[in-house]
Amino acid sequence: MKTKTIISILFLLSLQLNAQNYNWVRHDSLVKAGVNQIYGIKFDDAERTFDVVVNEYPAHPSGKFFKAMITWWRILLDIDNESFDDKFYEQLEEVIDISDKILDKNDKNTDAMFFKGGALGFRGRLRAIRESWFKAALDGKDGLALVFKSYNANPNNVDIQLGFGIYHYYAEVIPQKYPAVKPFMIFFPAGDKNRGLKELGNVAWNGRYALIEARYFLMTLNFQFEENMNESRKWAKLLLYDFPNNPNFQKYYGLTFIRDNNYQEAVKIFRDIYNKGMHGYPGYNDYFKREASYYIGMDFKLKNIADSSAFYFEKSEKYSRQLDKKGESGFLINTVFYLGMLYDQMGMRDKAIANYKETLRLKDRNGSHRDAEQYLKTPFKR
Repeated sequence: MKTKTIISILFLLSLQLNAQNYNWVRHDSLVKAGVNQIYGIKFDDAERTFDVVVNEYPAHPSGKFFKAMITWWRILLDIDNESFDDKFYEQLEEVIDISDKILDKNDKNTDAMFFKGGALGFRGRLRAIRESWFKAALDGKDGLALVFKSYNANPNNVDIQLGFGIYHYYAEVIPQKYPAVKPFMIFFPAGDKNRGLKELGNVAWNGRYALIEARYFLMTLNFQFEENMNESRKWAKLLLYDFPNNPNFQKYYGLTFIRDNNYQEAVKIFRDIYNKGMHGYPGYNDYFKREASYYIGMDFKLKNIADSSAFYFEKSEKYSRQLDKKGESGFLINTVFYLGMLYDQMGMRDKAIANYKETLRLKDRNGSHRDAEQYLKTPFKR
């Protein structure tokens, strides 16, 4: 949350590659192709592309860095699965080691500064997701220092604003949302979310390499923090134009319509996600199928088509029972309760009672216990 991300460091390649007798044009072409493969969820293709980068430019940290970014996106698509964490940390450590070797010889090498800063920032970002706040803060502090140092080396490049935009925005917003972070903010300059939004917007329209990543951040922060569905939807639509089979982009696009209670549009998107998952599209895993089947079921429920609603809620419930390793998700609690109501509608009273009783064993969510107790006494009728 406190660093530039996957594309933002690329602009500095041109400053150093020529000086090291690299073929800048080929390197740039390979890296851009590989990055597009990552966003397009073509991870095997991206692995092969960056293997070429590593083999042809072994002394440069770019290949190792972007191989780590493939692992990062595997984590993003299955965020509760920690099986990739150790590999990711090891890959980032390789990037840091390669960068340090370059900096030991030339402490003004902007490539090494940027890639090391990126590695530190991503390590801190995962540590924050895993709620290891102190270690995350230390990584963020060191990474941010390298961002400023790199900016001083080349202040005219638009892409550098991605790092500042992310920092300025989240440094104000994150402590407000997550109070546990506040004690660590003494390490950092003050945030300014409005400034951050302007910087990210500039990169999103004018960036050379960081354009897609800036749009990704604008999509997510407008959804999660600003609660501006029109803005979030605008960026999601632009991202999907280039990467129509990225489930993360597609999910956010659909959720903007859910937030606006526009199921007519939302269900089109979630049906597409569900169908892609059922056909084995890369990245469309059980997490996305669970969410998609839930919202399809909700659409049928709102239309009072009980049997079709129950069919998709049962799918979502099944995925939740497989996925909920760290406690009961809202998807599980809601589907168990809603299925009780739907079974009542279909005259399946015994099944309805079983679901209401299970609802009482799960965490209370939005009055689910109160309503389940009521429907145990009197069957639900629409």
